[in-house]
Amino acid sequence: MQIKIISLRKKIIGISKEYLKLSKAGITLFALISAAAGYVFALQNISFQKNLITQSTYSIESFAYLMLGLWLVISGSFACNQSMEWKLDALMKRTILRPVPAGKMTTMQAFALGIVQTIPGLFILLMLGPLTASLALLALILYNICYTIFWKKKWVFAAVPGAIPGALPVVIGYSAVSSTIFSIECLYLFFILFLWQMPHFWSLALHYKEDYKAAGLPVLPTKLGTHTTIRYIGIYLIAYLGMVLIAPLFLKMNILYLLCMIPLCIKLFIEFLKFIKGSKWHLFFLWLNFSILAFLWIPIMDQWLYSLTK
Repeated sequence: MQIKIISLRKKIIGISKEYLKLSKAGITLFALISAAAGYVFALQNISFQKNLITQSTYSIESFAYLMLGLWLVISGSFACNQSMEWKLDALMKRTILRPVPAGKMTTMQAFALGIVQTIPGLFILLMLGPLTASLALLALILYNICYTIFWKKKWVFAAVPGAIPGALPVVIGYSAVSSTIFSIECLYLFFILFLWQMPHFWSLALHYKEDYKAAGLPVLPTKLGTHTTIRYIGIYLIAYLGMVLIAPLFLKMNILYLLCMIPLCIKLFIEFLKFIKGSKWHLFFLWLNFSILAFLWIPIMDQWLYSLTK
């Protein structure tokens, strides 16, 4: 009996690991953190702009619906994506151990699991409002159809429009509270996420250049070379940091924002200069990833502390 329990436990652990790979758990978690930032940011702003309120109540229940629905949609989207791209994944060392190319799951199983998650996820988000569900559906279409089928395989700069679905989770979170997603606050959140993704993806593409070359994918490093890729990383990094630094001109930012953001922007730019000179890429990559979390959540902490001192 004990042997059977141990065997069952190993199977459950094995299935869980494969599911985490299929759903790209790390990226999914980051998207949920982004959505949570959008949700909280919008909640803080309703005290300043009462006319933006679209829900009658804001509770743990509505936040839970957002997290559950979005988790199902994003996880399902990645499962569908891997069922569509398993042949490319099998050509790259970085992705060859994903469930479908590794033979742990069939394409139909992965696709079915994706559909089974995305449809209930969209209905859960619909409970928060048609705008929230529509934005999630838009992200799904842009990623799984436009990016995966068309842009990624044919266009060197596919990462640019491909960054739109990656930046939408924060807008989805904002929309669960406010219908005015074109407010300056929501646009700030969207654009810093949008601009961050190009340095993030292209630095990864440089590191895994041989993988992308083996798969025949037309990314910047394989088509235009390392120096051109670094140049474009620099252009988008400057735009990314510039967006952060000019934010106080348009948003209600206070001393905490300035004390945290300016040193972090300087540090990130220094790491980029080291990266250009041949320093290990992972330091720049880690600071880049840390920066986006800070740029999303420090404004929230800044406004919260300001409200306590009023």
